[in-house]
Parts: sequence; C-alpha cells; structure tokens
Amino acid sequence: MRLLRALLRSASPGSIPQQVDFYSRFSPSPLSMKQFLDFGSENACEKTSFMFLRQELPVRLANIMKEISLLPDNLLKTPSVQLVQSWYVQSLQEILDFKDKSSEDSGAIHSFTDTVIKIRNRHNDVIPTMAQGVTEYKESFGIDPVTSQNVQYFLDRFYMSRISIRMLLNQHSLLFGGKINPAHPKHIGSIDPSCNVVEVIRDGYESAKRLCDLYYMSSPELILEELNAKSPGQPMQVVYVPSHLYHMVFELFKNAMRATMEHNADRCIYPPIHVHVTLGNEDLTVKMSDHGGGVPMRKIDRLFNYMYSTAPRPRVETSRATPLAGFGYGLPISRLYAQYFQGDLKLYSLEGYGTDAVIYIKALSTESIERLPVYNKAAWKHYKANHEADDWCVPSSEPKDMTTFRSI
Repeated sequence: MRLLRALLRSASPGSIPQQVDFYSRFSPSPLSMKQFLDFGSENACEKTSFMFLRQELPVRLANIMKEISLLPDNLLKTPSVQLVQSWYVQSLQEILDFKDKSSEDSGAIHSFTDTVIKIRNRHNDVIPTMAQGVTEYKESFGIDPVTSQNVQYFLDRFYMSRISIRMLLNQHSLLFGGKINPAHPKHIGSIDPSCNVVEVIRDGYESAKRLCDLYYMSSPELILEELNAKSPGQPMQVVYVPSHLYHMVFELFKNAMRATMEHNADRCIYPPIHVHVTLGNEDLTVKMSDHGGGVPMRKIDRLFNYMYSTAPRPRVETSRATPLAGFGYGLPISRLYAQYFQGDLKLYSLEGYGTDAVIYIKALSTESIERLPVYNKAAWKHYKANHEADDWCVPSSEPKDMTTFRSI
C-alpha cells in the first residue's frame, strides 16, 4: 500500500490518475498475426515500433487499470493486488516518460528498448501474484455469487490484457533487443511463420510425460493422427506463437495424464491419449481424448472458474517456479491463449469414460486478430449492476407432492 501511494505521489506532471483517465478514453488497436509478421519480416523499424508502442501501451495499460479500480475494496487492499497495481503504475509512468521524446533521437529509442525489456521482466509474475491476491481475499472474506461473477469477468479480461501487452513487449524486445535466439533463427520475434504444430504437441507431451513419470512412475502413451485437408501430404504448419500453443497442450496433457493414471490405478493398465490434428481452410483443430473417467456436466464450467480451485494454497516465489501450481488457473489461462487470436478451447466430457479437449486456431494469419478488452460504459455497468434473480425456475431438491396440490 505504501509503495503504491509513493508511486502515485511521485508521478508528477499530469499525475498517473489523470493519465489513466485520459488514455482509457481510447480503445486499444488490435493487430492481426499478419500485421505482426509483415512488420517484423519486411520493414522492421525500431523507430516505427517506438512511435506505435509509446501510444498503444499506455492505452492498453490504462484500460485495464480502470477495471482494476472497480474491484471490491477488500480485494484491492490485499498486499498482492497492491503489488500488481504498483507494477502497472510504474510501467505506465516509465512509458509516458518517452511521450515527448523525438523519434529522431537514437539515444531515446535505445533507452526505450531497455525500458520495454525492464517492464516485461517486471511483469513476469503478474499472473500468480494476482492469483495470490484472489486467494487472500477468498480466505479472509469468502465469496458470494455476485462477487464471484465479477471477479471471473475481471480476471478473464485482466489476463487477456496481460497476454496482449506481453505480446507487444516481446515483439519489440526480441526484434530490437540485440539478441537472436540461435535455436529459432527464423522466428519473427515470438512468432513462427511456419509453426510445426505436431512438433509442438510432441514437445508438450514429452514435458508432461516427464512430470507424470516422476509422480506416478508411469505414464500413458501418445497416439497422434494428423490430417492436412487443406494441402494433403504437406506438413501441418500455421503462422502462430509456439509458446502459446505449447502452454495449451502442456496443460491439457497434464490434466489428461493425471485423470488417466488415477482413474485406471486399480487395473494398472493406462489407456493411451489420442490426439487428432486437422488443418482445414479456416481452422486448425487439435482434439485430445483421454480415458480418465470424465467429469459430470455440472462441473465443466467450474474447471474454467478462477474462484473454484480446491487446491492447497501454493507459495509464490519466482517465475522460475512451476507456473500456477496449486492455483487451478491452467485451464482458464489456456483458454485465453486460444481466444487471444480468435480461436477457442472447449471441453466435452463423458462421465465415467473420458474427456475430449478441443483447441481451435485460425488457419489464416489475416483472421488471427487480437481479442482485446476495452474499458467502456458496458464494462463499467458489469461491475456496478445489481445481478437480478434468474429468469428460469430453479429445480427443487424435493419436488412438490402433487397429491396435496390445490387449484386456486
């Protein structure tokens, strides 16, 4: 709390609250995968990136900072949420310091790149730290349905905003930070123009398999089938961010392996996990099927609920720790990664048998456009409106005894 107040006091000319109000009046500018690719591969210009980011980053930061301020007071007062707020205030101030710098000043442009890298590193632990704040709030004050709904709405938007901001920071720092990853020389920043989907899936499987072997001393095999309906006989490739796809499939493999091992523990025979990958004219689809017993229909939505996790409270240390271990955020964050470029992630379960998880990705880079939250009257109303009673009747656990019914 003291750190946040100090940052707000020191943020002088046109103080931060006024700057947040100003920049939140503008809507973020979503970019397509093709725009990211074209800029990075054909006319990558540090000056152009500098001029765009010094305008766009404050808009994206301010839009979500306005929504943070609408959270319940007791959630805002938790140390973890205060810390996240202080990071956003500091980062916004550091970007605004370049607002009036000349785009012809090479020193300013170089300094801006250093600042972008510093901001990216500062925000490494935003997801687990915000999750810690929600856990602190839940333990101290409990959760009512209205608060749960508002927090779910906020976290989906907050984490999507964080993914988008990190995408911009990564692209600039990887393109102009002076370091090229020798393992991926053809990548345009974090984007692979020819992302080998099957290879990423196998990498995700091997990583999850190592964890499963450590914990259960065994693991299900992988059976992978692919169909390139768009270009038969050709490799399955799309323009995509491999780290996003890896995050999704790794999380799904972990869940599928755990369910398979525990559901089949008595038989000690572990059915394989089947993955089907298809590439059509519009979509690339990955379907992962397990024989892990499935979950009841009523619990499917809970798997994507940030407030529902029953896992024990983990310790937040550094970004090098196992990501999101214990918070139960793996599936909802994975769905956001899929939705970020207009795809999706869905679960279909057969209770008693197993679960199908399906990832949808746009096959065309022109249609893979950022999905960004914007702060406006509709968003404000969502936090302030009183949630009325449902307009469908709620089934009683004890149905009415019709033998005692009287007509009016």
